[in-house]
Amino acid sequence: MANHGSIAALQCACAEKFARGYQPKPSRSFRCAFTIVTLLLAAAFPLEGRKKDAVDYGAGLVVNIPLPETEVAQVVSDVAQNGIIRGSKEYSKDEYITGATAVPSTPVFPEWTEGGKVFYKVRKQALDPLNFKDSGDIGALAVRYVVQPQGDKNTVLRIDAVFVEEFRRTAHASNGSVESSECKDIQDHLDAIELMKKQAAQAEEDRQERLAKKNFGLGSDASGAVAPPSPAAPPEESKVDAPESVAMAPGETLEQHVADLRRRVERIVKVPGAPLKSAPFRSANTLKSLPGGAEVLIVISTPYWFGVETHDGQHGWIPRDQLEQLP
Repeated sequence: MANHGSIAALQCACAEKFARGYQPKPSRSFRCAFTIVTLLLAAAFPLEGRKKDAVDYGAGLVVNIPLPETEVAQVVSDVAQNGIIRGSKEYSKDEYITGATAVPSTPVFPEWTEGGKVFYKVRKQALDPLNFKDSGDIGALAVRYVVQPQGDKNTVLRIDAVFVEEFRRTAHASNGSVESSECKDIQDHLDAIELMKKQAAQAEEDRQERLAKKNFGLGSDASGAVAPPSPAAPPEESKVDAPESVAMAPGETLEQHVADLRRRVERIVKVPGAPLKSAPFRSANTLKSLPGGAEVLIVISTPYWFGVETHDGQHGWIPRDQLEQLP
């Protein structure tokens, strides 16, 4: 088949001859072939351009999450309160947009009447945010999250984002970047919680195994007992090294070894202090306020939170960025 260049050259040559009064007498088969190829080329090039430049603005994002609605809603509430909007930025050096606020409703979106739990996050006076169609000027950038149960074990999550100019009140649809980035943040939180559950279950199984071994060792029928198998270990990046799992290095003194172990499993609350939460969510109940400099023992580690124990034996959760290592 002739390539695009040869066909274009043939078209140009024919046009030039016609302009000089030349009257060719091509065969019928040539005329048919030439006409078909020309029509195909005329139709193909605009289609290719449309496919290349097409962006589906304003479609939003709808995903199904294989977790109960209560768990998903708790995480979405937490993300709606984190103060940032991912997937957009005001300046090229930014990673995301900060200064957002969780609100119960916003006129940017029409009232939601299709059921479920609805959460909103708004950044006022956003300056020409990235990834919104024909955006400009200053206005309100809003994200809406809708959480709807799909049976007992599944949840439908819908996320929409829009930017509305402050003066002209012109609405600019998102190209999907904000929705997908916010969804990933929610999924990361859910994954962290699932990991936390596995770690807690493993810790409980380890405790039961140690207790069983101790009881078997003290009992008269210990010789016939078989200890339960150890559960699978969680990913290495989520572990906190336990003192018994770390051997002394050659030439290391006992005091140095103890200090090293403390650095591994203890943290200090950053100034000015941090709330101890009942669950790994910002919206969870605050058990108590820990002052800056207070030491805590790490019990469980997740990508976003530490499960800790205080000196008085109380357990709770603190965001990772509010703790620092021992000096």
